[in-house]
Amino acid sequence: MGKIFKFDQDVDTDQIIASQYIIFPTIDEMKAHTFESLDADFASQVQEGDYVVASENFGCGSSREQAPAVLKALGVKAVVAKSFARIFYRNAINIGLPVIVCKDLYDNVNAGDEMELSMKEGIVCANGKEYACTKLPEYMQGILDQGGLIASLEQ
Repeated sequence: MGKIFKFDQDVDTDQIIASQYIIFPTIDEMKAHTFESLDADFASQVQEGDYVVASENFGCGSSREQAPAVLKALGVKAVVAKSFARIFYRNAINIGLPVIVCKDLYDNVNAGDEMELSMKEGIVCANGKEYACTKLPEYMQGILDQGGLIASLEQ
């Protein structure tokens, strides 16, 4: 079980990690500023295994790979949203951050609720209810299991 951090629609990559922080030399230095403009306490409160739940078009904006990377570095287990910007989705898979489409979850949970995700089954459990979500193809799940596309190719 992980805690839900909930964000609205059209969260862009500059809101995930603002451009002034991408000049920092490492993701570890950047991650303290994740979602700074939307939730100043996010980076200090999120814990390993927590989830980001969002509405539509999560990760729109620029193509910066640092946006999914800071979420992964903070221990976010997955981002579950109604929909994703394509470039964010690809970047997340490339670095090994699960991104799952679930149309009904967002409207039925609140920030602070707990949930559990079974990517293998394509099910999210929250507040005593199950929600069907995208079940990743086996090859894509394999990429995530190996830490992302880059790590997969290196193996």
